Amino acid sequence: MRITRVRATPVAVPYRTDETWAFGRRRGLVALLVEVDTDEGLTGLGEAAAYPSADAVLGALHAMEPLVVGSDPLRIEQLVQRIDVVGTYHHTGCSSPAAAALETACWDLLGKSCGTPVVNLLGGRFRDRVEFFHYVAAAGPDEVRAEGERAARAGARTCYLKVGSDDLDTDLERLAALREGAGRSMGIRVDANEAWSAGAAVQAVAEMEEFGLELVEQPVSGRNLPEMAYVRSRIGTPLLANEASWTRSDQFAVLREGAADVVSADQQMDGGLLNLKRSAGLCAAAGVPVVKHSLGELGVAVAAAVHVIASTPNFRCANQGYGALLTDDIVEGRFAGPLENYTDGCLDVPLEPGLGVRLDAEKAGRYAELYREEGAGFAFHDPAALSRAPALPKR
Repeated sequence: MRITRVRATPVAVPYRTDETWAFGRRRGLVALLVEVDTDEGLTGLGEAAAYPSADAVLGALHAMEPLVVGSDPLRIEQLVQRIDVVGTYHHTGCSSPAAAALETACWDLLGKSCGTPVVNLLGGRFRDRVEFFHYVAAAGPDEVRAEGERAARAGARTCYLKVGSDDLDTDLERLAALREGAGRSMGIRVDANEAWSAGAAVQAVAEMEEFGLELVEQPVSGRNLPEMAYVRSRIGTPLLANEASWTRSDQFAVLREGAADVVSADQQMDGGLLNLKRSAGLCAAAGVPVVKHSLGELGVAVAAAVHVIASTPNFRCANQGYGALLTDDIVEGRFAGPLENYTDGCLDVPLEPGLGVRLDAEKAGRYAELYREEGAGFAFHDPAALSRAPALPKR
């Protein structure tokens, strides 16, 4: 089998409410659907996050094409090494989503050619379904309270809330509202996206802990591991590394420094599914749980991650997903996409060969057209933040 062509299509899928973080907001999710055609008539599916932008990822995909076309897609390790070493893409993290999409498409082709789901090629099912948290978009206390109630009704066990506002009282009000709406048994994870200095982080977490926290994600800079270790030693809530741990090399450094209690990993930021599995192995060797991070993914990338997570024991916490925000998806059936497609916050592992999902041609076409018409409006945007030129840390 040989790869004959690589096709990439940017799509934009709206959110039900804006996603807001410490430095901006966006109204929907942009991703690139990647299709890898072969001379045997099989097509493999992949998906790339539009990080840092769709144009940047498209440029990386086009540049990688000569390294990929003509290759055997079933020699996945060989193909990835050619991209990394011959193409020198191991130096540039912003090209990782493109490489990950190509690698994922090869796994899809391998599973289809063998007539088995990808999970069986990665060790088989350790679990039959994969848990995701309920993403609560930062908003006013009333909206947050209602979203907590929605999460509880849907059977979710963990809610995720962005913090790092300009005013700590704003975060505390939202957190109090979420606990009230979601109930006493709901796990609550907060993510500051590096917004705090060490002193501010210790103070903020101390005030938040009265509401009960499962994890506090990246409270300080991910580029200062001793500072993370310092904060970890002074808070009562386990610290989750994120911006500090996007690659295996990063994760190794975090573990060596004792800078986190839990580590997030992301196939999009580290070149594919094999590396996501390796990340989990590193963490397992250190006795540290791992969670799947997401830059924002639709059904193809979600399915790919589910196969890895289902086959790997130490994904013990709820993983990051966008089901609570999305209005739709681009795959057939009731997989991923909106919250209604989840059962108690979980997705079943696909059982059909390869990734086990198919593109919905009508939806993919509709959201590709939406990207062409309004794609710029889906990027992170906040006129006040742009004019203010925000800096890290905030306080």
